[in-house]
Amino acid sequence: MNALRRLAPVILGVIFLAGWEGLVRVLAVPAFVLPPPSAVVAALLADPNTLGLSLWFTLTVTLQAFALAVVGGVALAILFTRSPLLASALYPYAVILQVTPVMAIAPLLLVWVGYERVDLAQLILAWIVAFFPILGNTTLGLRSADAGLRDLFRLYGASKWQVLWRLELPSALPYLLAGMKISGGLALIGAVVAEFVAGSGTGSGLAWRIVDASNRLNTPRMFAALALLSLLGIVIFALLSLVQRLALRRWHDSEASHP
Repeated sequence: MNALRRLAPVILGVIFLAGWEGLVRVLAVPAFVLPPPSAVVAALLADPNTLGLSLWFTLTVTLQAFALAVVGGVALAILFTRSPLLASALYPYAVILQVTPVMAIAPLLLVWVGYERVDLAQLILAWIVAFFPILGNTTLGLRSADAGLRDLFRLYGASKWQVLWRLELPSALPYLLAGMKISGGLALIGAVVAEFVAGSGTGSGLAWRIVDASNRLNTPRMFAALALLSLLGIVIFALLSLVQRLALRRWHDSEASHP
């Protein structure tokens, strides 16, 4: 049963791709409208170096933005739990930054950093998108530490650093890891959206390959770039899920109860 459950997504994917291939061929749909999966694979194999370099560029921006979001979000969450006044003053602005559409602030950011530094603008925009889930989840996790254990730590004369390191951070770890799974995907989305907004001819990632293929009506190559983006997102999510499982399986109910 476990093997069937794990193979179910693969089986469903194969059925979907086979149905897609068959319908496109039976209905004679033009390739520029909807290419069959075989044409997408052919486009991917026709120019692997260009798409591979674009994939690497997008991955680099995504990982940099994700790392900055984790470091900055955890650090600010610790400050928020240590200073309620600071939290009250800054948290609303963090929410404003999160709910403001990236498409709206991207042109302004490009003006500020300069069009010759589009890569920096992409990094900042991807970081903005990925930052809030880390901040919000970690803040919640730090505040969710057991009150009885807090009292016990104080009873034994633990310092604030010891309370943070030995109680609050372990309590916040499940929340942080859940936020990281969200943030990883958002960092990829932010990197792609930022490159779309940056304008034609200024990018070298997968988003620009999609734009370039669209301008040339090379739909199979568009789908090939989209497939790489989807695969990259799946890999990021899978790796973060693995990290979560390895970190929590021995002590937290959310993972210890899984077979």
